[in-house]
Amino acid sequence: MAYIDSQNFMLNFKFNEPLSHHTTISSGGIAKKFICCEDDETIIESIKYSQAHSEIIQIISGGSNIIFHDRMFDGIVMKISTKGITEIIRNGNVFLTVKAGESWDGLVNYAVASGLQGIECMSGIPGSVGATPVQNVGAYGQEVKDVITSVTAIDWDSLKTITFSNEECNFSYRCSRFKSNDAGRFIITEVTFKLNKNKTPEIKYPELEKIILNDKDFEASDSVKDKLMIVRNTVINLRKSKSMIIDEKDPNSRSCGSFFTNPVLNENEFNKLKSRVSDFPFFKTDKGYKVPAAWLIENSGFRKGFKLKGAGISEKHSLAVINCGGNTSDILNLANKIEESVFIKFGIRLIKEPVIID
Repeated sequence: MAYIDSQNFMLNFKFNEPLSHHTTISSGGIAKKFICCEDDETIIESIKYSQAHSEIIQIISGGSNIIFHDRMFDGIVMKISTKGITEIIRNGNVFLTVKAGESWDGLVNYAVASGLQGIECMSGIPGSVGATPVQNVGAYGQEVKDVITSVTAIDWDSLKTITFSNEECNFSYRCSRFKSNDAGRFIITEVTFKLNKNKTPEIKYPELEKIILNDKDFEASDSVKDKLMIVRNTVINLRKSKSMIIDEKDPNSRSCGSFFTNPVLNENEFNKLKSRVSDFPFFKTDKGYKVPAAWLIENSGFRKGFKLKGAGISEKHSLAVINCGGNTSDILNLANKIEESVFIKFGIRLIKEPVIID
């Protein structure tokens, strides 16, 4: 442990920190310097230090959507560990302003236990609150874009704090301005969500709806809070059945969750796919035709349980690339082979969902 004085502000760095300890896929080299930031002031002073010493910084939090290469990261890895939830009731609506380092699933549990509807279907997703706006996290029929009212962030260049409205975040399927045009420009420090008090859960996802409709306790309950908890528990059980809940005892959960996004095809791309394949699953959306990446992967020759060197595909979910005791090179080698195979057979380029850090 080392303490470095930056303009009378003490920065607590760890040196040569293994990055595999901080990512859910358990791979990566070491960080030359590593720091946990428990308040916004430490974030800003860490940036000042990096600028003064010409060192690059990489942000992490929950580590569920990031993969580091096997080499040393020759700079500073900054872990956002800020905590805090502030609740405000305004005009009958409940607004939760949540610090970026809070656990996402911890927030979902807090909301459900408080009888707040809007994020219960996103239970069990690993990672932090601050990461959710970046790729517009979603699951089982819900997306954070539908409940976020604002995102507050620090601008790397000016070190000023800026608040973006929902519209200014430019949300789209698994994307936002923080992942596209402004990737790397802002450090998200807190997110404000608008949730519904005492509103019955809305089930939009067929797989989840089928289970809930057959749940006698859900049907019989007059308590919105109980209904929300039933939905939460059902989603968690579904995710567990697919090894999408981080569990040290489950080797199929050593992953970043879904490794590829589901391709959304325009009319021309959709027709080209139909010329190659007579029958395939798809969902019509307002953005085009969404084709399940899992189906493309399995039908290009990569089945559940497939292994290549130190990486593999989960035995429970073909969208999850897992670490089978290997390293990042093994993981990316398998991911690239999957991409190549899908493109050769279907003419579709899969997009990796995790952030890959060289």
